[in-house]
Amino acid sequence: MSASPSNATFTYGIQLPVQSQSTMYAEAWEADAGPADLVEIARTADRSGFDYVASCDHVAIPRRLAAAMSTVWYDPVATLGFLAGVTERVRLLSHVAVVGLRHPLLTAKQYATLDHLSGGRLILGVGAGHVQEEFEVLGVDFERRGAVLDECVDALRAALGPDEFPTHHGKLYDFEGLGQLPRPTQERVPVWVGGSSPAAVRRAAVRGDGWLPQGDPRDRLPEQIARVRRLREEAGVSDPLTVGAITEPLYVGEPGWSVGRRTLTGAPEALAESLRAYRAMGVHQIQVRFRSRSRSELTDQMAAFGVEVAPLL
Repeated sequence: MSASPSNATFTYGIQLPVQSQSTMYAEAWEADAGPADLVEIARTADRSGFDYVASCDHVAIPRRLAAAMSTVWYDPVATLGFLAGVTERVRLLSHVAVVGLRHPLLTAKQYATLDHLSGGRLILGVGAGHVQEEFEVLGVDFERRGAVLDECVDALRAALGPDEFPTHHGKLYDFEGLGQLPRPTQERVPVWVGGSSPAAVRRAAVRGDGWLPQGDPRDRLPEQIARVRRLREEAGVSDPLTVGAITEPLYVGEPGWSVGRRTLTGAPEALAESLRAYRAMGVHQIQVRFRSRSRSELTDQMAAFGVEVAPLL
């Protein structure tokens, strides 16, 4: 199974609940949820046409941020590996792995194994990170995290490529003559770059197979997409780029409870019409999220979206 660019179609994926529980987006029911809930949600995504399920990455949350971010952050490799075993087709996205916290050969070993075990379903989403204490405790320079990530992406290209003995000679990382098996199943593991800062947009344009904007509202996306394309063209990169977007919260149908002012609600055609605007901007994949009061309400929403909304996109 080789990496198939999502550019040809308009796909949808989901950031898994439960595995990260920031107060900015976690629903109340997630506090008591666990592995069985993740399994059922991932299987629902698998059955309902979702392109990917995604898992976040934080090693440790400092006390100063714990009240807002919580300390619930599952490890993405362990989480996606666990869910690979209970699903068949849905792809597995790290959204996003802070790869600068680890040596590229360590990251490559983990994610190559995940791709191998899942039959080639990995999408490696990467980002610079933002929690200074995580970098400090692991001995990584927080101020230079952008430059570290740039080289990490280059090193990972080599380390996740077809060669059993990959080679990379850089300022921070230098390796050759060190073999790693198993290799990834995919000939080229897609690397999607997360972030909406000028540096992140440039990184996605020059180094990425995809771009995962973070927090860009609809009205800002067209300008950002144009910038990504211009920078990519200027860099002479001709490979297709999968452009993503995170949608507003969704609720299929008319909710009988307060889902918040920003949530898109209503009949399938109304939702589809709103979401098609992303496609018109040049977006190739949308990350959808649903308001819910229980796991069953979430999986019902996901199933309804797959059956009633997705065919209209």
